[in-house]
Amino acid sequence: MLGKYIRLVLAILTTIISVFLFINGFIGWGVLAVFISLLLALFQFKNEMNLFAFYLIRKNKFASAESFLSKVKRPGNMIKSQEAYYYYLLGLTQAQTHQPNLAEKSLKKALSTGLRLKSDQAMAKLNLAGFYLSKRNKKLAKIYVLEAKKLDTQKMLTAQIREVENMMKRI
Repeated sequence: MLGKYIRLVLAILTTIISVFLFINGFIGWGVLAVFISLLLALFQFKNEMNLFAFYLIRKNKFASAESFLSKVKRPGNMIKSQEAYYYYLLGLTQAQTHQPNLAEKSLKKALSTGLRLKSDQAMAKLNLAGFYLSKRNKKLAKIYVLEAKKLDTQKMLTAQIREVENMMKRI
């Protein structure tokens, strides 16, 4: 994993090289250099480990996703939104691999760092509500369920919210 500044410098250098190649008539190599610079610019804003982990989570391979995320040595060096999604993905994988205490810390860190999408914030808060419900802390669980309801504007989590509310009634 390249550092964010090294990646940016490499993107600028490959763009300069591509212009040089186009000027000298090496069109094929110039196109390749443009493609490489675009990839480097993309990975400046989207961390590759987060992208791989997100893909593996969608395929329900949580252990593999967690191993990809464990390769990130310093998540604090990421852009803030990348760092938030790193902790979000880590929390989801830890929740699925039966590590609720670690997942709770990771999801709280993701929320405090700043998840961009409201649906992701709602999912994180709903997971936190489930953790608190399993610890028999009905008051905190209710707070997180209400916050998840407010954030779920697209009504994607209504079934899960109803399920957690029904569990709260039984306690």
